[in-house]
Order: sequence, then C-alpha cells, then structure tokens
Amino acid sequence: MKLARMRTLDECFAEIKAMDENTAVSKCYIRRLALSGKIPVVMCGRKRLINLDGLINYLSCSGNTTEIAPEYTPSNNIRPIY
Repeated sequence: MKLARMRTLDECFAEIKAMDENTAVSKCYIRRLALSGKIPVVMCGRKRLINLDGLINYLSCSGNTTEIAPEYTPSNNIRPIY
C-alpha cells in the first residue's frame, strides 16, 4: 500500500517550485483549490494537509484548460459605431 504524500501549503508550494522554477502557480491558488474541494485535503488539528499527488495530478490534467470559442473572439464582438 502506497502512503499518500500529505504536505502543508508551504511545502506543496516548495515542491511545485522545485519542479518548475518559473511556475505561475501561487500559494493563493493552491489554497483556493484546497478550500473549494478540487484537491484532496485533510484537516489535522488546525493544519490543512494537502495531498501532493492529488495537487500534481490536478495541475497536470489537460481538462483544466479553457479555450475561447471562435464566435466570442474580440474581433467578432466589436461593432461599428456610425
């Protein structure tokens, strides 16, 4: 049985930074993911322990990207003013 890698917010952020020094992921974003329930979290007393593998899986999932539909591009939304 594999033990889950549970880390605090600061430790998770340090691990992500070690993987990619130029990452745009912030502590605030990780905190929001944890509070919204999008990544696995366990309360241990007053500490919130985040499942590091769940966080990495969420960030690397290709389903998180959003694309702008062609009919909503800025060039199609501009109307001429007469």
